[in-house]
Amino acid sequence: MPSNEPRGPKQILKALRWSWQGLKAGYAYEASFRLEVYLFVIFAPLGFWLGSGPIEKILLVGSLILVLSAELLNSAVEAIVDKASPEFHVLAGRAKDMGSAAVFLLMLNVMLCWGLILVPRWL
Repeated sequence: MPSNEPRGPKQILKALRWSWQGLKAGYAYEASFRLEVYLFVIFAPLGFWLGSGPIEKILLVGSLILVLSAELLNSAVEAIVDKASPEFHVLAGRAKDMGSAAVFLLMLNVMLCWGLILVPRWL
């Protein structure tokens, strides 16, 4: 449903509050998201330290943020599928598998970014 509320600082604060609620819910209810947050806390500072310029830092840290974002989207898909179709259905399973595959592909992207940036320095 479209919002008729005027845009401005109040709406921005509401959006920030909803986003914060989403982050807290992801952390509270999703073990995969918690694990990825722990890895982010370890690897993001490393990415800032190991990146030799702004582009490398953006790639190293940004790829980690994409995984967190995809995990939240995957969790949202899983929650709505479970709500809409509590019994097993092939399409529900497919939706959940596709969300999981998106997270997996972004994890491969992390390995690709980190590998292409850091491995040549050690060879």
